[in-house]
Amino acid sequence: MIVRLRSLATRWTAVVPVAAVVLLGFTWGRDLAGAVVALVTLILAGAVLAAVHHAEVIAHRVGEPFGSLVLAVAVTIIEVALIVTLMADGGAKSATLARDTVFAAVMITCNGIVGLSLLTASIRHGTAVFNPEGTGAALATVATLATLSLVLPTFTTSKPGPEFSTVQLTFAALASLVLYGLFVATQTGRHRDYFLPVTRRGEVIAADGHADLPTGREAGVSLGLLGLALIGVVGLAKGVSPTIESGVEAAGLPHAVVGVIIALLVLLPETIAALRSARRDRVQTSLNLALGSAMASIGLTIPAVALASVWLSGPLVLGLGATHMVLLALTVVVGSLTVVPGRATPLQGGVHLVLFAAYLELAVNP
Repeated sequence: MIVRLRSLATRWTAVVPVAAVVLLGFTWGRDLAGAVVALVTLILAGAVLAAVHHAEVIAHRVGEPFGSLVLAVAVTIIEVALIVTLMADGGAKSATLARDTVFAAVMITCNGIVGLSLLTASIRHGTAVFNPEGTGAALATVATLATLSLVLPTFTTSKPGPEFSTVQLTFAALASLVLYGLFVATQTGRHRDYFLPVTRRGEVIAADGHADLPTGREAGVSLGLLGLALIGVVGLAKGVSPTIESGVEAAGLPHAVVGVIIALLVLLPETIAALRSARRDRVQTSLNLALGSAMASIGLTIPAVALASVWLSGPLVLGLGATHMVLLALTVVVGSLTVVPGRATPLQGGVHLVLFAAYLELAVNP
């Protein structure tokens, strides 16, 4: 029995996701004391690391770009469920929840994760090398989705305020699904090579030979534990949000900062996985994770909230303000200039990180 317990303790990546879901069940919807918040934070950090581990197991089994697609879609689906749940609670703050969360995800992924990945790979290996065809296609899709869903509502006139009319929202939702589905078909079909890592000479790396492939059973177990870990990450992040809100209010910061902090927590698995790939000189995998997460966040969230708006009361504000539109436009321009050469230096990584820092500064001091 002691040997079994020790063996179980060493398999922390299997224990922590289960513990996270159990803890979530006991804490969901309750006010948490200080000691419980500390425990939740500890388990949350462990769940993030466990999610990254299981995502890497699945990625090694199925190969790229399927591995990064699994993690991006899994996180986004659970994040969308959280957004709809919070919107169902009602309140004036829920009107802008979808917009703020999606835009935070775009800024975190397209500037934060991309910048960190490029900077890490270029410092460690001299230059960060990736495939401009696949990365450019992903960036173009993100830019189109963001403009259709977050920019146009500010300028439409069928409904007062930065909102879509029912017909416009339906079109945006359908367009988001079509574009995201078309991208996934391109990424996993005949143009799959565009999204695979490349060598310094531009040759496609079809598979990594650094370790034996996990068995189908091991990959299946990791897939289940990945789902549990991500449910724990998102749910526990929601659980500590009242504590975050109290801290933000005590510091005199805008309420939008709460959404940024929660988005950072939710996107931690992608961030860590992307950095690990960048350290191994697999920059394309890092960019697949970053841009794929941004795309999934828009492409799945907008249709979900459009459907939920049928029974949810209150307005659905999607249009960005002028400041955020400037940041989005600059992100698209800088991203395009970064992608075109197919390689990047620490300068490009630093530019993206400065843009991300500007977004955070304006969130704190609008």
